[in-house]
Amino acid sequence: MRGCAVGLAAFLLVAPAVAEEPGHANRDQAAKPETSDKPAEQPPPASIASSLGAFGDLWGARTRWEQAGFAFSLTYIGEVLGNVSGGVRRGTIYQGRLDAQLDFDLDKLLGWNGAAIHANLYQIHGTGLSRYYLSNLLVTSGIEALPSTRLYELWLEQKLLEGKVAIRAGKLAADTEFLVSQYAGLFVNATFGWPTITAANLPSGGPAYPLATPGVRLKLQPADSIAVLVALFNGDPAPPGPSDPQRRNRRGTSFEIDDPPLLIGEVQATYNQGKDSAGLPGTVKLGAWHHFGRFDHQSRDAFGLSLADPSGSGIAGRLRGDDGIYAVVDQMIYRAPGATDQGVGVFARVSASPSDRNLVSVYADAGVTFKGMLPGRPDDTFGVSVGYAEISSSARRLDRETVFFTGIPQPIRLSEAVLEITYQVLGVGEDRSFAGFIASQFGPWL
Repeated sequence: MRGCAVGLAAFLLVAPAVAEEPGHANRDQAAKPETSDKPAEQPPPASIASSLGAFGDLWGARTRWEQAGFAFSLTYIGEVLGNVSGGVRRGTIYQGRLDAQLDFDLDKLLGWNGAAIHANLYQIHGTGLSRYYLSNLLVTSGIEALPSTRLYELWLEQKLLEGKVAIRAGKLAADTEFLVSQYAGLFVNATFGWPTITAANLPSGGPAYPLATPGVRLKLQPADSIAVLVALFNGDPAPPGPSDPQRRNRRGTSFEIDDPPLLIGEVQATYNQGKDSAGLPGTVKLGAWHHFGRFDHQSRDAFGLSLADPSGSGIAGRLRGDDGIYAVVDQMIYRAPGATDQGVGVFARVSASPSDRNLVSVYADAGVTFKGMLPGRPDDTFGVSVGYAEISSSARRLDRETVFFTGIPQPIRLSEAVLEITYQVLGVGEDRSFAGFIASQFGPWL
């Protein structure tokens, strides 16, 4: 369905976050992807804490808590989005999300070497543009969800062998570690985080924002440049039922473990990550997933007849299991002289799944980002990206057969695509405050 959406997003971060490698669900904290547990060298996140004086550090309490083993962050994202052409209807919405993250270093707190606890809670409010105005697959915003106050992640991680082995268990989300692209984290559309092919094909959208699910993840670090991740999730993050999955698990407190599981694995390789590397840094990731449940055939009933055929049962045949494969590439192609992360980066992701049991069979996205392209704005980033989701041949076949059997013309679904152009202001002003940004940009004219 043809449509055009425009919007403005605002990010407010209070306190630096200390958490897992972030995916698009936490796009405001998008960071350099790592295969090593060593912290990435990057500027601190944009925060209003530096503008709040003693209150920003709670008069020293935050620093003392972090030294004792407890850290927290509060992040607010507010968005004004509008549909100006096409879609279901035209209009403008506001949506917002308050993200609270809590981290406990059990080594400092209890003397439990290599152990940590992480919790992530959301307060989501407002109206979703895609849900109510566009009715599209490539959801316009990465924070769009039904209004709720919910628990997202809650897990315990144990690191062994000097961090070369890490086991994480609890309520987990796949989109924080799997299928993540460094450069795609800049963009607002949800598909540049957890891609549409997994969101559309997996039960309840899979273990991704806003629904996590019980699971276990193993990370192996045989070398600084290589990491292997394997995770086993409960296969449906929402309890069974006919209503929207977000309503069936409204508070994020459903810890069901009896659904057919989802197994996902990924190999990550990085290169030229050191300061003295001659080449430009990059990352390659290869992954695959398998779901052990049963899935509806997109066009046939149990007897092989079309679901649109009046002589058939009209009940989709059930197929055992589902699969997907994917690849992710992040590559810096130009680095500003004397800089570490300023320059031009590109990304690309591709994924495929069987056509007979999936709505989307092929997915691809790509983009380019320019960090520090304007003089005096070293942390600002400009980016252009495209995403493409191809409707499976079985789903298209059902559309054609529905027209044949009913005689009623209707659109034949083919694909959906998105183009996004984004400019992100980060590190506003020398004191990293909004007031500093206004003064630095407009002071001469005020």
